[in-house]
Amino acid sequence: MRITNSLMSKNFMRNLNNNMKSVYKYQEQLSTMEQVSRPSDDPLKVSKVLDLNNEIKQNEEYKSTINDSIDFTNAQDSALANATNSMQRIYTLAQQAANGTYNDQDRDTIKTEVENEIDTLMDSLNTSFGGRYIFAGNNTTTKPFEKTVDAEGNFTGIKYNGTTEEDGISGNTTKEIARGVNVELQTDGRALMNSQGTEDNLGSFFNELLTALDDNNTEDLGGDLLGRVDSEMNNIVNLRTNIGATTNRLKAAKDRNESEFLNLKTTYSNTQDIDLAETYMQYSMEMVAYEASLQMGNKILQNSLLNYM
Repeated sequence: MRITNSLMSKNFMRNLNNNMKSVYKYQEQLSTMEQVSRPSDDPLKVSKVLDLNNEIKQNEEYKSTINDSIDFTNAQDSALANATNSMQRIYTLAQQAANGTYNDQDRDTIKTEVENEIDTLMDSLNTSFGGRYIFAGNNTTTKPFEKTVDAEGNFTGIKYNGTTEEDGISGNTTKEIARGVNVELQTDGRALMNSQGTEDNLGSFFNELLTALDDNNTEDLGGDLLGRVDSEMNNIVNLRTNIGATTNRLKAAKDRNESEFLNLKTTYSNTQDIDLAETYMQYSMEMVAYEASLQMGNKILQNSLLNYM
């Protein structure tokens, strides 16, 4: 085979171009700190990197939902703690009013304090978090509990403006905290009304209590009504217990989410991030080859017409 200057030049340019591509490859990896930057680099690896990116973003969305839900249930717990304190105070006042030694004026004073505690309890149950009422069911922008009064301004009951039976749906809010895993937040305020399918509820109880104080009915105050206070208070405590269990579940989900995030980031790093020392060594070797090619090219391409004269 005859080796001509043209053949040597073509082979040299082809090899020089290959060396330049190798140098560029490692130079780009060192500048981006990533193994692949485009599908043509390694289609299979790029596909895996994209999948991992999506998984990480999904994980971060779940983390945001979990944190928001934990803050939401903490707000619910705080509201119910205040409501429980109000009910405990009402229980104490009812006990005092049932005492036969108290006169009409004493019971009027107790009634005024009971009315204030009812207002305080209503404020607690109408607590909002992030612009959402925490016990309004799905009607999150509507104040759920409204005090009703007669023409003279006397308390008659409590109206619930959240999700109702007529809506035909649950008033609890469902949150997705992991793929295929949902948790139900106790946002249905109907549970706090404690109606149990009858007309008697929290509002009617308060109405009966205030009426008994007006009538100085010590028998009812020391009997059925005192038991009702205890029942209403236990209902609030039971709901608070359920919310506490939900909070614990969310905290466990948060721990799993953080562990999964760490695993995903580790896998992503192993798949995409370069080994700096190894990549720099490869880059240095390719640079040596490239520079040697350039020097060899000076010798190959320096021939001119004078060399043949």
